[in-house]
Amino acid sequence: MVDKKPIYITTTLPYVNADPHVGFAMEIIRADALARYYRLAGHEVYFNTGTDEHGAKIYEAATNEGVDPEVYTDKLAERFRALAPALGLAANIPGITFNFIRTTDKDHVAAAEEFWKKCEAKGDIYKKLYSVKYCVGCELEKTDSELENGRCPIHPNRELEFREEENYFFRFSNYTEKLKKFYDDHPDFVIPDFRFNEMRAFVGRGLEDFSISRLKTKMPWGVPVPGDPDQVMYVWFDALVNYVSAIGWPKDMAKFTKWWPVIQYCGKDNNRQQSAMWQAMLMSADLPNSEHIVINGFINSAGGQKMSKSLGNVLNPFDVIDAFKDVTPFPDDVLRFVLLHDIPSFEDGDLTMESIKASYAAHLQNGLGNLTSRIMKMATSYAVVYTDYPGDATVETQKSAVVSGACEQFDLHKAIGEIWSNGIGMLDAFIQREEPFKKIKTDPVRAKENVAYLLNNLLSIAQALKPFLPRTAEEIGRLIRENKMPEKPLFARLP
Repeated sequence: MVDKKPIYITTTLPYVNADPHVGFAMEIIRADALARYYRLAGHEVYFNTGTDEHGAKIYEAATNEGVDPEVYTDKLAERFRALAPALGLAANIPGITFNFIRTTDKDHVAAAEEFWKKCEAKGDIYKKLYSVKYCVGCELEKTDSELENGRCPIHPNRELEFREEENYFFRFSNYTEKLKKFYDDHPDFVIPDFRFNEMRAFVGRGLEDFSISRLKTKMPWGVPVPGDPDQVMYVWFDALVNYVSAIGWPKDMAKFTKWWPVIQYCGKDNNRQQSAMWQAMLMSADLPNSEHIVINGFINSAGGQKMSKSLGNVLNPFDVIDAFKDVTPFPDDVLRFVLLHDIPSFEDGDLTMESIKASYAAHLQNGLGNLTSRIMKMATSYAVVYTDYPGDATVETQKSAVVSGACEQFDLHKAIGEIWSNGIGMLDAFIQREEPFKKIKTDPVRAKENVAYLLNNLLSIAQALKPFLPRTAEEIGRLIRENKMPEKPLFARLP
């Protein structure tokens, strides 16, 4: 294992201006599944997530609650930290380092200040007076071409703010040609291709410098600008630095060098920030660029409306898990399943509590759970114990290749779909075709061979599911190794 490249995977850092929602749960579960996949393939993995705790949205939310921003962020950050055990994240697996960073951490603040100084020394930071249309929801300036009916299309329920003040700017315009060349030299940098094409078009139109500070009198909750106590860093400049501060930069360069560059997961509304702004900032600081930016679509609620905290139509991941705790020992794997299996890897997808329950019944209760019970009932009844019976090696090799290939392309939806259709589906068809439960009366030798084949392939399915449904996969493996029926259904019927 030591000769394989270390892998660094990170999510974006969600704002702590509200409880976690299922959209971020999807991002962190996908990152976790990828981390587990790479670990099983023999890589050391560093898995980073955390919370973004500065900026106007945080200050606004804390002010509305009448509490100090530090008290507010301390409370909400713990809700996000609690996602790790709730979602079954790889926090205690040998070979995977799980890191939870807060942008209020002292080491991160120091790193953000050092990053600022490096960009400033490069001549890429300057101060000017400007006027701008600003979306607090996005924490981004908006040009007229980006607006729909005079509003931000991502946060149409919020009025734009019109700001005029003197701030520091980053010379984004210096990096138009450098980014074009970088994109040309790294044709798989942004995944999927159509999101990469968006960035190529955005950069191709020419880049405009963007503001990277705010007046402290107007927005005091932020990292101080080095050398100017009247300004704080714009939240995006501060937060993006977490990807390098999380692995030791600039204090521990040996650690940084081991893990960098990074595979970054983000939503499609973060494409510009991650794929262009952050990459130009890295160039300015003379640091290598990220390895891949993997772009998720949005989760829509009923009617195809984007699910978001600002629209108030979100599903809380804790609520989803709680809804299944009485019907399965693995309610976290239920949420993992629907977010990996039911939502496309790169396009938008619909999700409601009703659709989750329907998917649970069809694929977990009547699919994987029922298949496991049927096979283990035959195995225990007919005294068939797991062996190294080879089964159909050609089918198994093809299935493994498709799953691995899909994971390497970050298409986890395709990978888990392959396990269901050509793994679980194949075994269901085999039982229906061979009927070992009838054959045991007329040809017991052949019937037991059939069950041995089923056991070996069920174990193969469990192994393939380890990155996706880790607790369920472990339990199926245990039942096979110990030759036991499930003490209770893996996925019982919903009331």
